[in-house]
Amino acid sequence: MQSQTLRYRDDGTIVLYLTEVDDPGPGEVQVSGGACGICSWDIVTAKLGANMNPVAPPGHEGVGYVSKVGAGVTNLKEGDRIAGGGFATVRNFASDKVYPIPPSDLADEHWIVEPVACAVTGIDQTNLQAGDTVALVGCGFMGQLILQGLLHSPVGRLIAIDIVADRLQLARDQGAQETINLSDHDRDELAASLKDQQIDVVVDASGSQAGLDLSTDIVKSGGRINLFGWIKGQEASFDPTKWHLGGFTVVNSSPGAKIRDTFPVAINLIHAGVFDLRPLVSHTTTLGGYPSLMEEILAGEPSYVKGVVTLG
Repeated sequence: MQSQTLRYRDDGTIVLYLTEVDDPGPGEVQVSGGACGICSWDIVTAKLGANMNPVAPPGHEGVGYVSKVGAGVTNLKEGDRIAGGGFATVRNFASDKVYPIPPSDLADEHWIVEPVACAVTGIDQTNLQAGDTVALVGCGFMGQLILQGLLHSPVGRLIAIDIVADRLQLARDQGAQETINLSDHDRDELAASLKDQQIDVVVDASGSQAGLDLSTDIVKSGGRINLFGWIKGQEASFDPTKWHLGGFTVVNSSPGAKIRDTFPVAINLIHAGVFDLRPLVSHTTTLGGYPSLMEEILAGEPSYVKGVVTLG
């Protein structure tokens, strides 16, 4: 069967092409249609091309429908909606590598499970204690997911920080009671003020050097910096004296830091409404329209929060 998929050229441009997909083998299922989210990794790869190391794979935030079942598969049947896959209209998977999604009225673009699974790992790594004061640095798409999770946690005080007013408004719309636009303040004065407020945990979802620096300057002595955002590239820096004297713990809460299989947890929490992608998915397009949407994203489309490609 033919499948449409894509790859990134060395200059970052997106090439769509057709490939043949065999019937699923023993223990496999064939998955068709559905959708796949556009990750920030995709965006940086489209911007930098081969200068992004590693280059993003052809999608990894997929959801689709079982269209064929290979021999020996008993846990899935044709028509089941599953989480797994990327930017391909037809693809085969080992049946134990995909995750069934329960019956739901949510559209495919609101069942993009993979980033929610990442957010679960991020929240697991906060090591929260009831009543903690938590600062969230960065309120982009992933920061908003972290925010949704924290709003359902026993946080004593939650401070959301960003430099973009629309992101902070979205955070307020989701229930954040206290937001700070760093652009409206003297950075050092604000950092000193926040330092005095005994912030137990700082979740850095900014993916930027400036975000990591701010996190360093506002966490309390002996507190915790949860480095959730990915500073993409080969280098980042920190002030070793501040880190030594601060005595705080720094944890890497990237997907590789997971302490459990977070996909089933993410699916259950989406189904329960704890995580809700409906206010966060700002753009959808077909696979054929993906290159054009990426051009808009790279040009700085102001309303962009999260894009999803529908796969038919």
